[in-house]
Amino acid sequence: MAAFRALAAVLVASACADPAFADRISNPIALFNGLDKITGVTTSFEVKINEEHAFGGLFVKPFVCYTRPVTEEPKTTSFVQVEAVEPSGSRKRVFSGWMFAESPGLSAVEHPTFDVWLTGCRDPNAPPPPVEEPPKPPEEDQNSEDDGAAPAD
Repeated sequence: MAAFRALAAVLVASACADPAFADRISNPIALFNGLDKITGVTTSFEVKINEEHAFGGLFVKPFVCYTRPVTEEPKTTSFVQVEAVEPSGSRKRVFSGWMFAESPGLSAVEHPTFDVWLTGCRDPNAPPPPVEEPPKPPEEDQNSEDDGAAPAD
């Protein structure tokens, strides 16, 4: 019984020590950049979840795209599959896994001709994030004089 209490105390203490994370937000659109290594042109494109987009000889298909609320550390992730078109016309899967927008080099698709990486997620129906405006300078009173006298009638 004492061992059980000690184990319970350790579990409660470790649960309290971990920071609380907000639920992830599921988005209907994944945002990508693609690089054509032959032309040197980088292209931005978006793909709806469970649909595919052709980029050069690749087909990019995201299955989910998650973000965190603005109050949390940015963690934008998407589970993506990428297929390359073979010379015979068939497709070969060249990537299947998680992409991280904050660490594009960690999980980008590196193909001999094309690179593809996740840049973000988007929900067109979500409210726009709040925009902070810089404070306005105080307005000077046009009627006051430097000598402190009351304005004339």
